[in-house]
Amino acid sequence: MDRALAQAEAARDRGEVPVGAVIVSADGEILAETGNETLMRRDPTAHAELIAIRAACAKLDSERLIDCDLYVTLEPCAMCAAAISFARIRRLYFGAPDPKGGAVEHGPRFFSQPTCHHAPEVIAGMGETRAAALLTDFFAARR
Repeated sequence: MDRALAQAEAARDRGEVPVGAVIVSADGEILAETGNETLMRRDPTAHAELIAIRAACAKLDSERLIDCDLYVTLEPCAMCAAAISFARIRRLYFGAPDPKGGAVEHGPRFFSQPTCHHAPEVIAGMGETRAAALLTDFFAARR
């Protein structure tokens, strides 16, 4: 999670919403690490999770990330939760909850829906204090 938090800080420094993500293989190899890039890419789908999933899939030359774990600093939105499910991520670790836009423990609770094909094991609250502070400070500075 420390590497995901570092990616969130780098995203903040670029003016992006400070969210970072890291994907790790079963043997501990870091397959991808990135932060949000929606502004830089002019792409509303360039969330840290999606960029990391794409990069890890390319590295493994596979559309599935079976036995891989995703560390992300913020509770994933519905779009990212769907991608996590489709990629067959083994475990999702996330930092700060997102009552407004989150889709794991809030909103649609994507992985609990009967239409969800794969639900990862979810571990919430890892690095929550630091992740939440990054987001709070970022948005406070914008007001």
